[in-house]
Amino acid sequence: MAKEALDGAQALIKTLDELGVEYIFGYSGGAALPIFDALETVKSNIKFILTRHEQGATHMADGYARATGKPAVVLVTSGPGAGNTITGIMTAQMDSVPMIIITGQQVTWMLGKDAFQEADIFGITIPVVKHNYLVRNTNDLPRIAREAFHIATTGRPGPVLIDVPKDISQSPFTGDLNAEIDLPGYHPE
Repeated sequence: MAKEALDGAQALIKTLDELGVEYIFGYSGGAALPIFDALETVKSNIKFILTRHEQGATHMADGYARATGKPAVVLVTSGPGAGNTITGIMTAQMDSVPMIIITGQQVTWMLGKDAFQEADIFGITIPVVKHNYLVRNTNDLPRIAREAFHIATTGRPGPVLIDVPKDISQSPFTGDLNAEIDLPGYHPE
């Protein structure tokens, strides 16, 4: 039987569904469109909640996590969209709320060149997250998603950011959807 052909965005959505994500809060934009498209093309139980503003998405996710005890997921685009999440991320960090923030990003070969709506959200969020990722390989997406959930929910809960360049989300996925987490230096006890 042939392996199902997936791109990075589809592999990410399949992994989030497997992790039990019920809702994703967010606001769409160009750099994250492949991930938004995957929400429609991948069969999953995930419901997308469209907000009027990215900051509202993080605050809604915060409320969801507090009310349910489950980690919340936010999905926004690059640049100003990602920047608008900072206050909600800070709130999650200060109040120990498990949140995974997925941001679209410019294509990898344009990073650091002041491309349209490029912002170093990885660097910007360092002081206000438990951990963050800038994804450089499509096949790492499932492992990174699992690690983000593990980090966000263990020890003192808090936010984890996953920055996904557009070419990474659009590239063919040839890795393992069930990739194990690899956090040798992380000891949350």
